[in-house]
Amino acid sequence: MQNTAQTQQTNPREQHEHLERKLKTRHLTMIAIGGTIGTGLFLASGTTIHDAGPGGAIAAYLIAGIMVYFLMASLAEMAAFIPITGSFSTYSARFVDPALGFAVGWNYWYNNAIILALELSASSLIMKYWLPHVPGIVWSSIFLVIIFALNILSVKGYGEAEFWFSIIKVATIIIFIVVGLLMIFGIMSGHSGGFSNLTAGEAPFKGGLLSVFSVFMVVGFAFQGTEMVGVAAGESENPSKDMPRAIRQIFWRILLFYVLAIFVISCLISYKDPNLLSSDVTNIAVSPFTLVFKHAGLAFAASAMNAVILTSVLSAGNSSLYVGSRVLWTLAEEGRAPKNFRKVNKGGVPYNAILGTTVIGMLCFLTSFFGDGTVYNWLLNAAGLAGYLSWLSISITHLRFRKAYKLQGKDMKALPYVAKWFPLGPILATVLCLIAMLGTNYSAFIGPKIDWYGILVSYIGLPLFLVGYLGYKIVKRSKMVSLQDADFSQE
Repeated sequence: MQNTAQTQQTNPREQHEHLERKLKTRHLTMIAIGGTIGTGLFLASGTTIHDAGPGGAIAAYLIAGIMVYFLMASLAEMAAFIPITGSFSTYSARFVDPALGFAVGWNYWYNNAIILALELSASSLIMKYWLPHVPGIVWSSIFLVIIFALNILSVKGYGEAEFWFSIIKVATIIIFIVVGLLMIFGIMSGHSGGFSNLTAGEAPFKGGLLSVFSVFMVVGFAFQGTEMVGVAAGESENPSKDMPRAIRQIFWRILLFYVLAIFVISCLISYKDPNLLSSDVTNIAVSPFTLVFKHAGLAFAASAMNAVILTSVLSAGNSSLYVGSRVLWTLAEEGRAPKNFRKVNKGGVPYNAILGTTVIGMLCFLTSFFGDGTVYNWLLNAAGLAGYLSWLSISITHLRFRKAYKLQGKDMKALPYVAKWFPLGPILATVLCLIAMLGTNYSAFIGPKIDWYGILVSYIGLPLFLVGYLGYKIVKRSKMVSLQDADFSQE
């Protein structure tokens, strides 16, 4: 690919239209890992075990893991063949409908801007563990400056930061699993419970199938972020090889990092333990990981886990700013956002898109300080569904991608990566996404009276998405793309 200086010599206008391919294989691999490991594992895992029992929690993580594997396989097939920054919003526009590409792109952009705000709030809460008297906004501001600097300097700055953040998370989980297994088999002191915890009381499936369904939504949210590797493909040095390599390992990482970790926690901590209910960033002392380390006699566990969770939060914020800015850049490049956002600097960094995403994230964060935080909570609920809508677009688009590819007589051997289990994989992923998305707040429908306010708050993301989709169709009069006319160009 031409560098920025060469592009400027050939066509001055195009200097604002190209990002640089500077992410190495190790960066992309760790971005894929980092996307699957976060506070959803370190914190939310305790609640899932408490609510569904050990068997229910493991089943929910396995089902969600299968769904994510098929989604990422679909994304890998498209991204390895057409490695474009912004990926699935572009694919939706090319293979389904430009209106879907518009809605998915803006939907995913504000999702990441709001997640940036969420992580800033979480970072301030985590720092209160060590320095409770320092105002939270001080820490949030410091971390925002750090994250902004990592992204604005170069794409390698983001890649390197994510690489080391992921190394810390992976090392922590591996140590946790090893220590936990040594305790389960009585090799290490501090053994608490054991295999009997898996069947005690209502275990392994507390509450039956309905409880598995209820925690499946929580688990699904925990896995959101895995798709960011597809966005990064456009800045990978060798996407045709790097993307399949990163995607192939996702399912096995989910089995190792999530399922085995849940198994260890379930053996060592009873699902009845009330501490599991308090697993959130405001009380790190009762993270299930911390509890297991404490049982092992490791007194520094709380501080160590607090530091690891802080890196997870910063990693999520770092990735949200990166992904959000690249999606905004893509929307501008394709004429679906103000063209000023497509400008890049000499290092190939879309500085206006980064600045715009940072400002919106900061404004969303500030809403948490006004009133009772109602606006902020609405924004978070809107972002929650946005992730599922993005996933849904990936599986639907892949079905159209493959049909168009074959209809146009293209050779399957020309695809750098071919997703297995097609079309069963994307169909199953679509069904599971719909179940998780529509069941986000199913309890609002089954009480003595329908909770209309709860429904509105939980599903606010759907009307926002539909406004974008229908608004674009009405204004631009877009139509569904004909399979015969689908665009497979790699520019």
